[in-house]
Amino acid sequence: MHCESPIKRRPSRKIWVGSVPVGGDAPIAVQSMTNTETCDVEATVGQIRRLEDAGADIVRVSVPSMEAAEAFGRIKQQVRVPLVADIHFDYQIALRVAELGVDCLRINPGNIGREDRVKAVVEAARDKGIPIRIGVNAGSLEKDLQKKYGEPTPEALVESALRHVEHLDRLNFPDFKVSVKASDVFMAVEAYRLLAKQIEQPLHLGITEAGGLRSGTVKSAVGLGMLLAEGIGDTIRISLAADPVEEIKVGYDILKSLRLRSRGINFIACPSCSRQNFDVVKTMNELEQRVEDLLVPLDVAVIGCVVNGPGEAKEAHIGLTGGTPNNLVYIDGAPASKLTNDNLVDELEKLIRRKAAEKAEADAAVIARG
Repeated sequence: MHCESPIKRRPSRKIWVGSVPVGGDAPIAVQSMTNTETCDVEATVGQIRRLEDAGADIVRVSVPSMEAAEAFGRIKQQVRVPLVADIHFDYQIALRVAELGVDCLRINPGNIGREDRVKAVVEAARDKGIPIRIGVNAGSLEKDLQKKYGEPTPEALVESALRHVEHLDRLNFPDFKVSVKASDVFMAVEAYRLLAKQIEQPLHLGITEAGGLRSGTVKSAVGLGMLLAEGIGDTIRISLAADPVEEIKVGYDILKSLRLRSRGINFIACPSCSRQNFDVVKTMNELEQRVEDLLVPLDVAVIGCVVNGPGEAKEAHIGLTGGTPNNLVYIDGAPASKLTNDNLVDELEKLIRRKAAEKAEADAAVIARG
């Protein structure tokens, strides 16, 4: 079985988004954002519940109007996951959602307007224990920074972020997190590296407007992977032009690949070749869909032949390696049974579910013993 991640994370101040800790020694939080019309309460609640089921730690909701703020209040009453309200320009919307129980405010203090308005929002946040997220985006830099730098650059993103940070520092409000997103991987990565050296607050990672499901996943995995491997990042959002549930799945897959979080099945599977003794691709497609509901962390290896199969199978909680005349199953590193290609997926699913139940029971016993 694989050991803990060798990554040493950047020390940061811990804040709380509702019941979810962000920063410090807390697990890296995975979040997404609704893409429904916020005023359509039923649709938005339905999407948030699907995100909850997928494992979202935090969900962000756009609140562009006072009507949306009132809808946000009704949404908040019907879901369990902490909600972030995404607000621009109108400080009164921020004050209203603070009254309605928001768990985090995503604002840029410099966009709110006069100092008294920024102060009003910050005081409301302080009074109710609500953290703030500063979100800088390469596509919406201040005009003077666009003029100064000529184009978006990592330094421009960081300068913009520090301007907003200064607002909160003046008001002695340290409970915030910051993002400096760009659609260009190198720009975003360098901006986060620069910012990580200048503030103690947690960093929210993302490659903005990353693309569709496939291209956006690749771009996000490359950019966030570079930063996470360096210990930078306390919460992540994968921005995809796709179902938001896919953002959560990809987020966890990225963290699992770096051994930063374990949730659900971690599959190790070969790409298959003519040596395979069963249809690996078909088996994996069916198996992934069937066990998607399992949340217990398990390593499952599905390897089509005996060249790499036994080695990978022995390292997993459950491992299948192709063989002739029968395929061999390993459990916790030891040979356990043989399976024919008939009903292969059915039998594997049974083994995985049995092992998941055993592991869940064992983990619960450890927690109970303290």
